[in-house]
Amino acid sequence: MLDTPARRAFLGVESSFTGKAWRDRLGGAAAAQAVAIAQRLGAPELLGRILAGRGVSADQAEAFLDTSIRRWMPDPSTLTGMDAATERLARAVTERQRVAIFGDYDVDGATSSALLAGWLRQVGITPKIHIPDRIFEGYGPNVDAIRGLRAEGADLLVTVDCGTTSLETLAEARRIGFDTLVIDHHQAGELLPEAVAVVNPNRLDDLSGQGHLAACGVVFLLLVAANRSLRRLGFWSPERPEPDLVAMLDLVALGTVADVVPLRGLNRAYVVRGLATLRRRARPGLRALMDVARLDGPPLPYHLGYLLGPRINAGGRIGDAALGARLLLTEDEAEAAAIAATLDRLNRERQTIEGAMLEEALAEAEAGLGREGQGAAVVTASESWHPGVVGLIAARLKERYGRPAFAIAFGRDGVGAGSGRSIAGVDLGRAVQAALAAGLLVKGGGHAMAAGVTLARADLGRFRAFLEEHLAVAVTAAKAAAALEIDGALSASGATPELIETVERAGPFGQGNPEPVFALSSHVVALAQEAGGAHLRLRLKAADGAVLDAVAFRALGQPLGEALMRRRGSPVHIVGTLGIDRWGGRERVQMRVIDAAAPG
Repeated sequence: MLDTPARRAFLGVESSFTGKAWRDRLGGAAAAQAVAIAQRLGAPELLGRILAGRGVSADQAEAFLDTSIRRWMPDPSTLTGMDAATERLARAVTERQRVAIFGDYDVDGATSSALLAGWLRQVGITPKIHIPDRIFEGYGPNVDAIRGLRAEGADLLVTVDCGTTSLETLAEARRIGFDTLVIDHHQAGELLPEAVAVVNPNRLDDLSGQGHLAACGVVFLLLVAANRSLRRLGFWSPERPEPDLVAMLDLVALGTVADVVPLRGLNRAYVVRGLATLRRRARPGLRALMDVARLDGPPLPYHLGYLLGPRINAGGRIGDAALGARLLLTEDEAEAAAIAATLDRLNRERQTIEGAMLEEALAEAEAGLGREGQGAAVVTASESWHPGVVGLIAARLKERYGRPAFAIAFGRDGVGAGSGRSIAGVDLGRAVQAALAAGLLVKGGGHAMAAGVTLARADLGRFRAFLEEHLAVAVTAAKAAAALEIDGALSASGATPELIETVERAGPFGQGNPEPVFALSSHVVALAQEAGGAHLRLRLKAADGAVLDAVAFRALGQPLGEALMRRRGSPVHIVGTLGIDRWGGRERVQMRVIDAAAPG
């Protein structure tokens, strides 16, 4: 934001149905900047407001709207360790060495593994991929797996989306003669593993400015550098052409959105170009996954994060962790359809498990075990929870209580695997690194918005107390600054496809580039009915008779849904985002309701 003074209450709302204050995203100076941006671009003032509300100046606006890969692609060599990694990977290719890939079990890990493996296949090497079992192996490289890969004859080990904190395991890899490359993006400490190269834009001595990348984005830069290195060596020929890296950006877009990294700079370019690639439906695995997810219309970031990503994640959460990477790599249509169907089934099972776990976690939090209402963080734990679903529970708790949250599943051995999710302004990855350094965790790592931990049951209380002390100041500041920020007001008649087209010029939207939020003033709730068991379908009517369809996801039984049901036939202020609903082959503008309030 350009102004720090308190901004006015939007539509006078200081406490909505969900207890939030509404604020104009733009203060005085930012509003003036919005006009300057619109004039500079020759664009509608609304676009200027959206850009100014995301900290873009008039001088930066043209560059911000340019989402070409060429505009944002850095020289890969600016990443510390990249040249050493490229040289070693190129040697593996030219000497026809055996390569093993060790990936994480989430979407970023699956896409990173598939990116590297797909490129290696195109240069004539068939790599061995190992995705660890979340329950039996846990996160990151483990000694047994590393020894097994080495015994199978692999000469080079490449860890993707993991490895930065695996000091002991990778020391063992070096001891048994295994060259290792670490390609990662998680928070790094002062000590790095013994490896030929550790390429991680979040290592303390990296000055590339690319710390916002997901692991798949870092892997893509490695492949850009490898193509270049092999070109200099004269490796490519008409019989052995360079791999088309642009065709691989569908994987980069998927991993980037699913890992909830900031959509700015190169990440925005990755997603825009990757979505264009995905629309061609050329990759059998993603085509099959889009079909089972019933993706209607052109793929959008929302679809990557909420339809495709969760299904790939389901394999790592409650099934075979390797399914995601296999799906993304297969060229066989029948195999793709079979894996996609399995992942779809596992995702439905995951939803059932998540529902039961969430009910228990909420009860614990409400009882005060998670320090709800007074503490800096919510920490819940159980011996009966599935460790593959704790990350989703942590996300739900974070949303419900507006503070960092952890959910931890303890095994019979008294060791728990947990996952945490954070709020804007609170760096959870660094907190976990500090807890690990303090001896409270067996393992731990992550980035600002998400982290994973392994700890003993006996240390749960100490870990909770550590978070309270370590996060208190940041959480207090974040909560004080928290308000629902609104980009502008409109009426149902103004919610047109043309408006959405203007808005989308500032996209893609996601973490770090929030989707624009609009308010409807005093619209009558003409219809409010249950939809899909947990959602609320609405029809909102303006004073001039114009009508806008809307949906409030997961609102039934919640304060927002209950308030809207009570106010059927009455006017309310409504806040939400706009999109195109393509259900049933028709296209219509629809609002996704975030909040509502009674007119003053």
